[in-house]
Amino acid sequence: MNTDVHLDRIKMTGISKTYGAIQSLRNVDLTLKAGEVLGLVGDNGAGKSTLTKILSGAVSPTSGTITLEGKPVVFESPADARAEHIEMVYQDLSLCDTVDVAGNLFMGREPLKSVCGLKLMDKAVMHHEASEMLKGLGVKIPNTRTQVQHLSGGQRQAIAIARAVGFNPKVLIMDEPTAALAVAEVEAVLELIKKVSELGVSVILITHRLQDLFLVCDRIMVMAEGQNVAEKKIDETDLADVVDLIVGQKFTAQSAQGLPSAKGSSSTRGEQLNSGGA
Repeated sequence: MNTDVHLDRIKMTGISKTYGAIQSLRNVDLTLKAGEVLGLVGDNGAGKSTLTKILSGAVSPTSGTITLEGKPVVFESPADARAEHIEMVYQDLSLCDTVDVAGNLFMGREPLKSVCGLKLMDKAVMHHEASEMLKGLGVKIPNTRTQVQHLSGGQRQAIAIARAVGFNPKVLIMDEPTAALAVAEVEAVLELIKKVSELGVSVILITHRLQDLFLVCDRIMVMAEGQNVAEKKIDETDLADVVDLIVGQKFTAQSAQGLPSAKGSSSTRGEQLNSGGA
């Protein structure tokens, strides 16, 4: 992963959000470097979704500030965030099932050609560029004219990620990208996340598949009850530690047997994690 330690791509400071008497976020700080993959984890209701919705412009914070590469920004809508090259891939993917692969990749930004003074969609260019985009990301889709409804879950996830990358994001937020995927498809999506980060894109990964964190993330941020309760570099923690931080209690020695050590090799750790649940 291509991380520039000198650059804060995103800095969220003192972010709070209240809904009436309910405080969803309490003075949360988040920093993200260029090319860094940050795993954002926590139990349901921990505040992960609210925090990322604020960063993507879908929700306005009650208080707090956001800077993008040192510049203060205020997002009043997702369009504001997108204008600053912040993209989010939601769990439902927001794909159009009856439209083909190329159409989904270029929806809202279709290449045009002039015919008798009229601006028409240039389908030949769109399919060529779609093929090149997928090839560059290592995404294997046999035909860009295939309707999305006929693709597998992993292929659909790859299309959603590729579409977001097509907007040249500085920050890409992904909500449960490997949920309900087969093992081979999970591996393909994680490889795609690595390739995206190598392009210099900063990635926030929300996942309940904790074993995935150790395969792609540089750092983990744990949230609980609307607060940032811990941050760990990936090579300074292990699965048992992360689970303990999330649930607030220690695994028994028996439960922790076989869990990966932070000091183990990445390949050994990945094999151990893939063989167990989380």
